[in-house]
Amino acid sequence: MRSNLENKNFKTDKKNLVESLSSHLFWDVDIALLEEEKSKRLIIERVFALGNSQEIMQVVKYYGKPTVLNVLKNLNYIDLKTLNFISKFFNVPVNKFKCYTRKQSIPQHWDC
Repeated sequence: MRSNLENKNFKTDKKNLVESLSSHLFWDVDIALLEEEKSKRLIIERVFALGNSQEIMQVVKYYGKPTVLNVLKNLNYIDLKTLNFISKFFNVPVNKFKCYTRKQSIPQHWDC
């Protein structure tokens, strides 16, 4: 009986994650259609790029550090400021992120 209650609470918590995040993070998406598992990459990417510290902690708590870090490591693009924050937050060198190694493999005409 207890496991049914825990599962019921988990489903409620799932709905509360997207509802608890700022709507400006998903200006181009219908929030009502977002599903936490199917939209995991989008949610994590937007919260780390545009969210505040409370929202970042909510996402890490919901998905867990390993899942969040795995998603972030495999993103094609993260701006440098966010990448440095993520690197320090998870204590992972920037060269472990796909976006960093990808950027290094593309010759730049000038540094920005």
